[in-house]
Amino acid sequence: CFGVSRAVEMTEKLAGEGRKVATMGPLIHNNQAVARLEEKGVLTLTDETAVPEGYDVILRSHGVEKDIVESFVERGIVTHDATCPYVKKIHNLAMKAGEEGRILLVAGDATHPEVRGIVSYTDGEYHVFADWDEMSEWLSSNRKEDTPLTLVAQTTFMLRKWDDIVKGIKNNYTNLHIYDTICRATALRQTEAEQLAQKCDMMVVIGGRHSSNTQKLVDVCRQYCPTVSIETGKELSRELFINKVDVGVTAGASTPAFIIQEVLNNMSEEIRENENFEEMLKESFATQPKIYRGATIKGIVTNVSATEVTVDIGTKHTGYVRAEEMTDDPTQKLEDLVKKGDELDLIVIKTNDQEGTAELSKKQFDKRMGDDTLRKAIESGETLTATIREAVKGGLVAYVNGVRVFIPASLAAGRNESLDAFVGTEQEIKVFESTKDNRKRIVGSIRAVRDEKNKEIREKFWNEIEEGKVYNGIVKSVTRYGAFVDLGGVDGLVHMSELTWEKIRHPGEVVKVGDEIEVFVKSLDRENGKISLGHKKDEDNPWAIFERDFKVGDVFTGKVVSLTKFGAFVRVLPGIDGLVHISEISWDRVEDPAAVLKVGQEVNVKLLGADLENKRVSLSIKQTTERPPRPEKTEKAEKAEKPAEPVEE
Repeated sequence: CFGVSRAVEMTEKLAGEGRKVATMGPLIHNNQAVARLEEKGVLTLTDETAVPEGYDVILRSHGVEKDIVESFVERGIVTHDATCPYVKKIHNLAMKAGEEGRILLVAGDATHPEVRGIVSYTDGEYHVFADWDEMSEWLSSNRKEDTPLTLVAQTTFMLRKWDDIVKGIKNNYTNLHIYDTICRATALRQTEAEQLAQKCDMMVVIGGRHSSNTQKLVDVCRQYCPTVSIETGKELSRELFINKVDVGVTAGASTPAFIIQEVLNNMSEEIRENENFEEMLKESFATQPKIYRGATIKGIVTNVSATEVTVDIGTKHTGYVRAEEMTDDPTQKLEDLVKKGDELDLIVIKTNDQEGTAELSKKQFDKRMGDDTLRKAIESGETLTATIREAVKGGLVAYVNGVRVFIPASLAAGRNESLDAFVGTEQEIKVFESTKDNRKRIVGSIRAVRDEKNKEIREKFWNEIEEGKVYNGIVKSVTRYGAFVDLGGVDGLVHMSELTWEKIRHPGEVVKVGDEIEVFVKSLDRENGKISLGHKKDEDNPWAIFERDFKVGDVFTGKVVSLTKFGAFVRVLPGIDGLVHISEISWDRVEDPAAVLKVGQEVNVKLLGADLENKRVSLSIKQTTERPPRPEKTEKAEKAEKPAEPVEE
């Protein structure tokens, strides 16, 4: 383990320089390694207050509680931080959770010094759980779905238990930050041990009995075969291997190399007298694939987290692929892309032999293969499938096998089509090389594929179309003068006057984009490829209905639709308005129609007459009521009406 090696090397270096050093708790969980350090004068402290005068303190690889570190600083004691970088990262996550008011959940052993150190770095609420059952019980009785939570793991936590916890909590909580903080070396070792145990009659696990990661290996192996846990080679005996043909050996991450060597020597001498185990081990290393930056290798997925994928690449390196090196799509979840056991083709980005890790990229491999695919498609004219990622100024950004391809707007959308409608879809494209701006770049065309497919469709369509033929079409666009309808690869225009018998100001009052409507062919212009369509039907002609259903003298109810100085127009049928002349509004004299009527008012009217040729209808409101009697004349009025008698001069 890199963290263990770093801590031991730091301590040995300080002791070798003649410094007086003490470790806060056992530096690592291995008694033999600690004993070797003590032989070199390194003290192991169990109480932070008992630091001898003149001694520096080394903070152990598992980390030390925050308050203990602060007490050293306050007392002026020199400290050297040998905390594993992976553990240090979890300290920062715990601190961040407290600052953001999030509850810290830790998957691990609450009594382990690493976990005690982790929880000391949060100022907020925290809880430690050994497995999903414990966590589920606490969550169900204490928290709501939107409670802000941060989930981390002890670096040596079992992968299988971690997977159960992540799956369970993601199904129940939304306001959740998950960080897979299991050490890659630990994760790989657990996976390798599990695979080996399934093939062996017995497993030997080397490491300290107080070492968490070593005991996790023991638990993993015991599920498949008898397992022996030892700290040194002296604990091995012939009796352990009676009737055992295949024996597997693994070691905890904190097990020093000299102990592993001792065990291998014992097994080589006592158990495999006819074979040199160490030579076999060297031979196995020699057959491992060579890895270097830019190399193409295959990896088997061993673990999938929210942020990265761990793979077995057949070497003693832990291979991992970060989320951003798996896919260009930030919305994709890794667990939806790959699963345990999947084989991936990968490119090596960099290796770290000291940490035993190899950073890999699936995206770069896909791009390398994608470049080859695009080159071949340019030469052959082959159609490719592209994923449209975003709409930008001037066109669309698409990806083909991980390679970015630009699709200009003129080669993407048709007339009145929105570029945004393509985002998130897969489209078939043709690719070719462009030398615009003296730069070579690959561009794509959706329209080229569409045109190819539509050519045959259009030819067949024009061979079959004829005037009067009825189609069910989809409205593609609406303009101020009509609607364009897709008849199945060919568009036709329904003029506004052909949409409805009613009077409208805009086609949008009748249809909208995406509507399916029935149309018929009114006329064809084959030379220019234009089709005029009709939508309104003869049987819906309001004048035909009027002629059939109405006769002079009929009385019915209508709604006032407009007022003029000379009368009012009343709706007879949709598409037909009749005029009530000002003289036919009331038996009383009317000076202004607006004084006695208002738009929207329902009135009884009588049909006086109709001019079907000129499409005019005359109505009367007053004739729906009896004419009121004329008032009787008074004596004074009669005298006023008598002519005056002549007066003699």
